[in-house]
Amino acid sequence: MKGLIQRVTSASVSINDDVVASIDNGILLLLGVEKDDSKLHIEKMARKVFNLRIFSDADGKMNKSLGDIGGELLVVSQFTLVADTTKGNRPGFSKGATPTHGEFIYRAFIDHVSTTFSECKSGIFGADMAITLINDGPVTFWIET
Repeated sequence: MKGLIQRVTSASVSINDDVVASIDNGILLLLGVEKDDSKLHIEKMARKVFNLRIFSDADGKMNKSLGDIGGELLVVSQFTLVADTTKGNRPGFSKGATPTHGEFIYRAFIDHVSTTFSECKSGIFGADMAITLINDGPVTFWIET
């Protein structure tokens, strides 16, 4: 499982110009599911996303987590994160999950986050989505489980 997290002051996901989910202060997580991802990967990614100290404290240091600030989380599926770009000019997707497994893991991740940490907003798996965000900082991190 791979994730790209961006600290945002706002983010939204739209399909055909209709906003399906939006957040204010928090994290936009672009989530890529690999073929061998399991419940263990879900739990590890969720812990990392919620506990990574990427928000500023009173002294302006990155010392607070998403949970510490009561921030929101928006998760968007993005299979291109698992692409292999080491050879040639065409990305390879052999490590990516099948659509069935990818959707299962994606939905399980959202359910796990919602029951373990806090409400989780999301895009629609497999849809052609437009993401709008205001990246705060910018602060962006790559996470692999």
